[in-house]
Amino acid sequence: MLAWQPGQEAGNAIADVLSGKVNPSGKLATTFPTDYKDVASSKNFPGIPAEKPTDVTYEEGIYVGYRYFDSFGVKPAYEFGYGLYYTTFSITNIKLSSSKFKDKINVTVDVTNTGAKAGKEVVQVYLSAPSSSLDKPAKELKAFGKTGLLEPGKKQTLSFTLNAKSLASFNTAKTAWIADAGDYKVSVGSSSNSIQQTANFNLAKEIVVSKENKILVPQTVISELKK
Repeated sequence: MLAWQPGQEAGNAIADVLSGKVNPSGKLATTFPTDYKDVASSKNFPGIPAEKPTDVTYEEGIYVGYRYFDSFGVKPAYEFGYGLYYTTFSITNIKLSSSKFKDKINVTVDVTNTGAKAGKEVVQVYLSAPSSSLDKPAKELKAFGKTGLLEPGKKQTLSFTLNAKSLASFNTAKTAWIADAGDYKVSVGSSSNSIQQTANFNLAKEIVVSKENKILVPQTVISELKK
């Protein structure tokens, strides 16, 4: 059990969870590696020169946290979004409002308590974008939601909305957030490594979501990690 910093009621809260009075429903907001060397930034830290480091240039780029572990097939000790409960859940019946993206896509799934104790589940929605000229992670979290307290055998439908911003990646050369044309995959599950439902949709034409100003350019050349 990971309690983090729960405050003055920590003792009561932990006792309630360990005794089963409360069914936990928290999820990890970070990835726990098996080994320090499994973390991408370990290759840059503590910096240069080796004898007495004064400068550190982090080169993992977009591959931070689960984006690195998932994209490069590195198995963590505990993945992003991981969590345990005193029951089990199934996520089924994924539906998209359309197979063609136009302004937005609605995603719905059914969540059923398949165990013997009432509890809540946190559903996570990841998106895999087509890679054209840009390097992109295997998938990125775009939405999440928690059910109400579900009694054993009970079901709830959760709904999520993906808009153009959800599809976009930052194109450094064009200094803009751009949603590339192509096929996108929606993956829904209970953690980054526990995907239970997938569906696909297509974006026919590239969308420039927002144009940015090129300021605060790094003074050091960064050789970013690529797949």
